[in-house]
Amino acid sequence: MTSREHGGFTRRRLLGIGSVAAVAAAGAGGLELVARGVVPGKQALDWIDGACTVAAPPLVSSSPGPSLSGTFYSRARRREVGYTIAYPPGHRPGSQLPLIIGLHAFGGSHASVLAGEPAARGLGLHVDGRLLPPVALAAADGGGGYWNPHPGDDPMGMVIDELIPLCERKGLGLGARRIGTLGISMGGYGAILLAEKHPDLFGAAAAISPAIWTSYEQARSVNPGAYASAAAFASADAVTHASVLTNVAVRVASGQSDPFRPGVEALVRRLPPGAVVDISKGCHTGSFFLSQVPASLAFLAGHL
Repeated sequence: MTSREHGGFTRRRLLGIGSVAAVAAAGAGGLELVARGVVPGKQALDWIDGACTVAAPPLVSSSPGPSLSGTFYSRARRREVGYTIAYPPGHRPGSQLPLIIGLHAFGGSHASVLAGEPAARGLGLHVDGRLLPPVALAAADGGGGYWNPHPGDDPMGMVIDELIPLCERKGLGLGARRIGTLGISMGGYGAILLAEKHPDLFGAAAAISPAIWTSYEQARSVNPGAYASAAAFASADAVTHASVLTNVAVRVASGQSDPFRPGVEALVRRLPPGAVVDISKGCHTGSFFLSQVPASLAFLAGHL
């Protein structure tokens, strides 16, 4: 295992709207829309008529805490993976804190779980004029397999059996249900799935624009690599298994013009009472993702 201390990552800049492909690809997670052909024409029209225009809130934050990044060999994924552990302001390695597991979008990495914002800066955000309750955030590279098990590559197993124990050895996420999970797009789906598969481990889950399909045929037509088989889809269908989240605090946000909205609404209908749902103006783009990061982090920190 190798590691290094650093002060943050280069901030992601959203792609310009020079073509339909660029419109569809704008922002973290949008890569899957253009690469897999999810109605880019409609996305372009939404940009033209203003449906995708979301005013990102001013991000006010304290000086960020430190981040530790490095690599470890994942037996579950059978490869070396990168990871980041970020600490809130006023804390450092050795602090005992609740833990958020961040899951990246399709085409992303451990460095891009907060819509391009450095993880440590996100943990220093002020929401409603107050600094977030102190939590740590950890993320690792999950590949493009939609955070569900594939032959020879199990990103969910990597999170549960390797990343979380790594964090626990550092004093993070200790105690009953002091771990939450957060993701955007593919990562939003993964956050729900992780909580469904391990409801006794996760106390809260927040999904921003989760990339959810309602059938294996639909998923395969858009992204053939998302699930290894129809049986794999059935096992990892976030909608079907949502009822197990009775004792998990859940927040789901999606844009009204997001092409994944039908899947999100199917999920919402299955969620237990008490889930927080925000379906508001926006598309599957970086501006919507970023607008939802502060509220999602505040939700998780408040429940952990």
